[in-house]
Amino acid sequence: MKRPLLFLVCCAMMHIASAQSKDEKAVGQAVESLRKALLDGDKASLEKIADNRLSYGHSSGKIEDKAAFVEALVSGKSDFVTLNLSDQTITVAGNTAIVRHTLDGDTKDNGQAGTVHLNVLLVWVKEGGGWKLLARQAVRPK
Repeated sequence: MKRPLLFLVCCAMMHIASAQSKDEKAVGQAVESLRKALLDGDKASLEKIADNRLSYGHSSGKIEDKAAFVEALVSGKSDFVTLNLSDQTITVAGNTAIVRHTLDGDTKDNGQAGTVHLNVLLVWVKEGGGWKLLARQAVRPK
């Protein structure tokens, strides 16, 4: 009698673990879509991935809403030439996900070549079956 109960408990726990992993995987894919959109400066992709309530914080302290974020990348004010993410962690809590990673890249903002090395925090919200970027804050490592 105890074995069937133990089996059911194990099955339930595996289902919960796989659901978490599924969300983490989907958030990871959203982060990769964002990375590609940042590189491409593609307006449609940027607008699709960003939530309408976006708060996008730069390491300089500048904060942009969705419209300013998209415009800066489409116009070339902000231009990523290369963009690599490492040391990424993803934590999902219900319909919210927190992603932390290190961002390294080459830039050409307003035609001026540069490099960036940043620690980034992303906040994602799940809406309509997909993950949207709600907030981002970058800081320079000490």
